[in-house]
Amino acid sequence: DGEVHITELKNGNVEVFWNPTSEVRRQRLKRHTVLFEEQTDFESERLWRHVTSAINKGDQHKATQEKFVLEQEQRHAAQERRENGTEWKPLLFQHDATTNEWHYKYEDLRPWDPLNDIAQFEKNGILQTMERHLSTRMSNHKTTCINNQITRHERSAEDCRRRKTSDQPSNHSQNTETSCSTPESVQELSDDDGKYLGFESLCAQCGKEMNHLEEIHSAVLSLQRAQQDIHR
Repeated sequence: DGEVHITELKNGNVEVFWNPTSEVRRQRLKRHTVLFEEQTDFESERLWRHVTSAINKGDQHKATQEKFVLEQEQRHAAQERRENGTEWKPLLFQHDATTNEWHYKYEDLRPWDPLNDIAQFEKNGILQTMERHLSTRMSNHKTTCINNQITRHERSAEDCRRRKTSDQPSNHSQNTETSCSTPESVQELSDDDGKYLGFESLCAQCGKEMNHLEEIHSAVLSLQRAQQDIHR
């Protein structure tokens, strides 16, 4: 939160490397915290409130005492669980027997996606990300488009069967040529190149959104390559 300077040892010149100006602060993500009165007894801010208060007052002796009280209570609770044969099951962490380390169950280590991720927040100890779900909306629209084509295809096939039935004599069966043919089985859908086998081309909206998403995807890949070059 403070200024960071670089000092050139050869000549003593000092340059500002980082300055968190008011403009930089305005661009920060909003910090969301749970109200103190809504926190449970084991949440850090409430659990360590006496230690924090002593540190803020500069009373190191009091802070050490409060910390000792907390640790003693934790040891006592652990001893009671061992004596009662009660297994401790953490809600938010899981133990890795291979590394003998504890890991947060809901950790999200993927890169931040500025095109889809809006904000990240914590609710009941669970880290969550609010997303725009562009891909989901696009997928839902494509599904609707395809379902409409399937419905038209089935209606056409039903009309064809009806015409075949009406053209055939009622007393005996015979081969009758008609302009309709029995529709082939519906082929498996494929997303490749935005085409769907066995159906008409996508509607104009689908095609436009597909092209738009492809452009975004290409831009993201370009940014990722640039970031990798910078890191190297």
